[in-house]
Amino acid sequence: MARVLVVEDDPWSQRIVCELLEMRGHEVRAVADVDGARGQLRERVELVLLDIHVPGGGGERLLQEIRADPDPARAALPVIALTASAMRGDRERFLRMGFTAYMSKPIDVASFGATIERYVGGRT
Repeated sequence: MARVLVVEDDPWSQRIVCELLEMRGHEVRAVADVDGARGQLRERVELVLLDIHVPGGGGERLLQEIRADPDPARAALPVIALTASAMRGDRERFLRMGFTAYMSKPIDVASFGATIERYVGGRT
């Protein structure tokens, strides 16, 4: 079991993602904005699913803060972009920003588990 932080402001998307993670046995913390995420990141977290357009500064800004953290473990935390931005080139753009992986919304339930387990697979 891994502790996963879901940063998603849409209640429906947040609920689906959290339920899918919990079904896989993960401990899930969910917040709807950047400030809430900052608070949760003070705790042990092994994976972050981060909406790009989350209130309070956006996912890109929060990712920059994570990557600049003086704690090497926190700076290297796997962060998956969770976004409705699914235009050509978006995946590559998010990966260049420093996201570990990219997941478009609506969530593809069939590939969701494999993507998550790629980053926390040894911890379930």
